[in-house]
Amino acid sequence: MFIAWTTVATREDADRLAAEAVARGLAACVQVEPVVSHYLWEGKQERTEELRLAFKCLPEKLPELEAFVLGAHPYATPEWIALRADRVSEKYLSWAEKGR
Repeated sequence: MFIAWTTVATREDADRLAAEAVARGLAACVQVEPVVSHYLWEGKQERTEELRLAFKCLPEKLPELEAFVLGAHPYATPEWIALRADRVSEKYLSWAEKGR
């Protein structure tokens, strides 16, 4: 299983990406949580309140999920970080594999 992250500025964008990823079968679950991001953009230090989406997906779905998120994302340079989960409970993984 992989966990992949991105951030967006609005609840509308977060809900749209999360709902569509699940509806398409690309993610078993997407969690949305508020975060504050500090970063440099075009030479200027920024502080932005955003929403982080944490997508849980199976390895074979990751390329399609990435293409979907990056293609539908409202940012010019979206965050996309994906990590393999080393340990996943058998029950949760089984649930994800069965597509609920």
